[in-house]
Amino acid sequence: MPILYIVATPIGNLEDVSKRALRALSEVDLILCEDTRVTQKLLNYFNIKTPTLSYHQHSKIKKINQIIELLKRQKKLALVCDAGTPGISDPGNKLIEVILKEFGDKIKIVPIPGPSAITAAASISGFSMDKFLFLGFLPQKKKRKKFFKEIIDSKYPVIFFESPYKILKTLKELKEMNNNLEIVVCRELTKMFETIYRGKIGEVIEKIKRDKIKGEFVVIVNK
Repeated sequence: MPILYIVATPIGNLEDVSKRALRALSEVDLILCEDTRVTQKLLNYFNIKTPTLSYHQHSKIKKINQIIELLKRQKKLALVCDAGTPGISDPGNKLIEVILKEFGDKIKIVPIPGPSAITAAASISGFSMDKFLFLGFLPQKKKRKKFFKEIIDSKYPVIFFESPYKILKTLKELKEMNNNLEIVVCRELTKMFETIYRGKIGEVIEKIKRDKIKGEFVVIVNK
């Protein structure tokens, strides 16, 4: 039976990778990754020689067919994303859907859990996170107001991702809708310049303005 491992990789600090993840990456025939250059840094650090193949949101049907053919030949594959857990705000779940349609119960899909920016941010938020809403990356242009309304109206804390290029614009738009929001903004989680901003949304905007705006951001909004 073909096997596909879904392997979580570090979101920053390479020491966060699990022994089980390293063993799987060492033992499979091929690693599918968003960016082979990013994954190669992890493999080189742990002296893993397994070959890689790119699979990302722009991959054509030819690439997917190639992956299916490898599985039909009983190859053991691992799927990773650039950082964190595959299938969350990346194209991994699309690939799994196609593979399940092709193989049904004749393939073994094995999750190897590990780092996730979502749970890392939630764990240090100080908010009640028994229930929360995760919205991934915000829309680029259309539907942004609808998205913001969903955040404002949520009964539970809302977690979303934002890029350094849009973080201030996004927070300002949210502030215009409700300037009493309590938020936590996490930058560069687990990396050297990890920074956590907390407070009323207006206060956090001012704090971010005073810093270098770089790296990916995880935002938690609470009323």
